Amino acid sequence: MKFFIPFMMLALIFASCEAEVPEGELPANLEEKKTLLREKRIALKTLSDEIKTLEDAIAEQDPDSQDAGVLVTTAKVEKGDFAGYVVLQGSVTAEDLTDATAEIGGRILQLQVKEGQSVSRGQLIAVLDVETYKKQREELETSLGLANDVFERQKRLWDQNIGSEIQFLQAKNNKERLEKSLATLDLQLSKNKVYAPISGIVERVVLQSGELAGPGVPIVQILNTNELKLAADVPENYIRSVSRGEQVEVAVPALGIERTLPVSLIGKTVDPANRTFKVEVKLPANPDLKPNLLAEMKIKEFVAKDAVTISMDWVQQEVSGKRFVFVLDENEDGDMIARKHYVEIGDAYQGTVVITKGLVGGEQLITEGSRDLTDGQIIKIIENQPANNG
Repeated sequence: MKFFIPFMMLALIFASCEAEVPEGELPANLEEKKTLLREKRIALKTLSDEIKTLEDAIAEQDPDSQDAGVLVTTAKVEKGDFAGYVVLQGSVTAEDLTDATAEIGGRILQLQVKEGQSVSRGQLIAVLDVETYKKQREELETSLGLANDVFERQKRLWDQNIGSEIQFLQAKNNKERLEKSLATLDLQLSKNKVYAPISGIVERVVLQSGELAGPGVPIVQILNTNELKLAADVPENYIRSVSRGEQVEVAVPALGIERTLPVSLIGKTVDPANRTFKVEVKLPANPDLKPNLLAEMKIKEFVAKDAVTISMDWVQQEVSGKRFVFVLDENEDGDMIARKHYVEIGDAYQGTVVITKGLVGGEQLITEGSRDLTDGQIIKIIENQPANNG
């Protein structure tokens, strides 16, 4: 019997040494791992119970020292119509770019405008040298004077039945031909001044003073700034999102201009190079608008009727991929707690997302402070805010 006790002591010491595991390392044996896990769970429960008992004891003696919960803000979930837009880059362009041309040929004596100058319809643009036409007119006048004399003589002779009829008709025809030539030359002389065909801005001066202008050759190009439009290239996947006459939002950031205007033109073809089609919107007259200004066009991509929408910042995601939010709730003791609600999302625009499942509207959504919460955790509200404000 005297040997039994030392033997038992040695066995216990040997077993304890064999089961001892270095800190931070897991046992190699499966059964040892399960044993260690049970021990840790028991220890955790014991520690949690002790902490809860201690918190209750402190709250009974000094309620003010007890933290009433995690500080959060909440917002009421609202329902309503929600629209998403696609913002496209475009530019301001002019409807008309018209040439001011001469109707006759001649050297430019005076050019009355310069590039960038505003002109009105009918304003004088250039004066042409018509000295050659004037000399031709003098020659015609001399020839017409002689033709008149010949015709008068032939007429007197013909009235007296002297001479042949053919001589009389030739004299008359020659006189009338010269009269018509003179009238044509006078008309050409009246075309020595070139006027602006439209109102606008002189975009380009093609010919300068002293240069020779020909019939139909542009002297200046005039841009009609009273009829401007916004043109944008729209990707083909939005072809069903826009139609002629539909209201779209347009903006010219440099001028701070924002308008809602109807689509005036939709291109009939898709550019094979970039897979886009042309969309244009006519712009109201504005003296500050200039061609080639950068502009934006917002086309409505989708509309969700009577939808629940919240900020995307308030939607969290588990490792499994499931999305959730925290909603204000109340436990059996009347404490406010955070309750996890799994949600499904739909379309989104500018940080706001449509909730298709999980919220019905009217809930108090936990916003600020929700990242540090667990399901059922006691909370304390410090502020409320609109649910659609991120």
